[in-house]
Amino acid sequence: MAVEEPRGTTLLIGGAVQRDNEAVWQRVVDEAGGEGARIAVFATAATEPKRIGAQIVSALARRGAVAEAIPVAPRLRRVDLAQTLNDPALIARVESAQGVFFSGGAQELIVDTLQPGGVATEMLQAIHRLHRAGGLVAGTSAGAAVMSRMMFRDAMDNLLVMKGVMRQGQEIDRGLGFVVPELFVDQHFLRRGRIGRLLPAMQRLGFRLGLGVDEDTAAVVKGRRIEIVGTGGAMLVDLAEATRDASLPAFNLQGARLSYLGPGDRHDLASGQTYPAARRLADPLQPPPALPQALGACLPDMLSDSALRRAMVALLEQPLAEVRGLAHRLGHSADDPAPDLGFEFRLYRAAGLLGWRGGINGENDYTLLNVRADVRPVRMASPLFTPLAGG
Repeated sequence: MAVEEPRGTTLLIGGAVQRDNEAVWQRVVDEAGGEGARIAVFATAATEPKRIGAQIVSALARRGAVAEAIPVAPRLRRVDLAQTLNDPALIARVESAQGVFFSGGAQELIVDTLQPGGVATEMLQAIHRLHRAGGLVAGTSAGAAVMSRMMFRDAMDNLLVMKGVMRQGQEIDRGLGFVVPELFVDQHFLRRGRIGRLLPAMQRLGFRLGLGVDEDTAAVVKGRRIEIVGTGGAMLVDLAEATRDASLPAFNLQGARLSYLGPGDRHDLASGQTYPAARRLADPLQPPPALPQALGACLPDMLSDSALRRAMVALLEQPLAEVRGLAHRLGHSADDPAPDLGFEFRLYRAAGLLGWRGGINGENDYTLLNVRADVRPVRMASPLFTPLAGG
């Protein structure tokens, strides 16, 4: 099905959304129309769709929505999937709703059910018609992963993706296309170090822009405008000026632009302009002059929990010209095509580096713009280290 310019709102939740996260849950209801909004809930990706669907219906109902669980899930017991998926009355109910919500779970179940073989079912076409008419399509975790025109299907090992394990129908697949075509979406982003898989996927698939959303956080996307709500933020990746060295035998890039958008920030993809939350504007970060003796800052695992954001913060708060980090694996894995291959990340200052700091959400309350990043393949020693001998 051809990808059309979205006219409705797409709400991407990075996963692990807490039941008491009023900012996110209420925003789902408000974007669908507010009090009394009709929202169709698809627990298609869930291991226990009946239980998960009921939880989401309850969470939305507590914020004023009229939510309904749609029985379209391959793991739903005693329900004829083909019958419900193609039921004209059910399809009409979904299309007449004001919003749709996709649960978390396994995103391959969503695309295999609603878009088998890349062909949109009548049910999916109804959801697209709802969206084109101005309705809301929201999703958390797996439900967010399916929103771009291409998606990660089952790529849990970031390092293997960096090493080139990226097969159509296995690690990557067609998404459902509820955001603009040039934007690639990922979730659980900083917590799971998914910069390691996003960069090579964007490069391989030809995406200029990537958006990695934190857990317990939502990115509200309206056309090419993005707003961040929740307890964390989102990483915006821009490869417009990035290059690669074709002579190197593994993934590499130079000049990626990374920006961390915190709660309340807004960004316009068309103009490239970011509008930080008002509460942070009063506290701009003034990067201290870089000291030559401070060039050796290094993170041993750039793919660990929130390491990328820590490195970006360090560039703006400490006298560092750059921060380096490694992505590698200690020990061998049977499915690893290059056990001794690792990657060095280099984050550095460049023109346009800006930042602001808040004080409400602690370590998440930053706006960090235009950090540059290079990634190059390196050969890791095995063993990486040896113990010192005693005297």
